[in-house]
Amino acid sequence: MEKKYGQRSQVCANPETFKKALEILKAKMMIPVRCWSCGKPIGHLWEEYQARLKKGEDGKKVMDSLGLDRYCCRAQFLGHVDLVDTAAQFKKF
Repeated sequence: MEKKYGQRSQVCANPETFKKALEILKAKMMIPVRCWSCGKPIGHLWEEYQARLKKGEDGKKVMDSLGLDRYCCRAQFLGHVDLVDTAAQFKKF
């Protein structure tokens, strides 16, 4: 079957399936895998950082314990804005 532009895919046709796919996207953050300045791998630390902040721990102490010593790596975490919900609203061609 030929797909036309603007036509919904099978994943988006069912609202429940779309909600499940959106939850999967929310779980996988769009944080960079590596720091843009120094190149240190930081993407694997994001989920633990968010979980510990939700528990009420201090952000500075959490970053120190995760090994984020450089200010460039800290800036990636402090300046990150979750745009997954916004990006998921647009159609894919």
